[in-house]
Amino acid sequence: MGTMSVSVPDDLRDRMNQLDEVNWSAVARKAFEAKVKEIDILKKISSKSSLSDKDVKEISRKINEKMAKKFRSI
Repeated sequence: MGTMSVSVPDDLRDRMNQLDEVNWSAVARKAFEAKVKEIDILKKISSKSSLSDKDVKEISRKINEKMAKKFRSI
């Protein structure tokens, strides 16, 4: 198994060190695995897409506008 070094802010490291019962390597491994799976799924979906970059940007703009409007009304 490979080894990685991850940098975290000092205050977070201090708080993590207070939690002896947590296996931080396992937590990081699971988070890395979940992110890789998420990206693999997105790549698979996008590889089948016939949308142009312009189409994607327009859809993204519309989603952002509607989400902003939704959260402003809360």
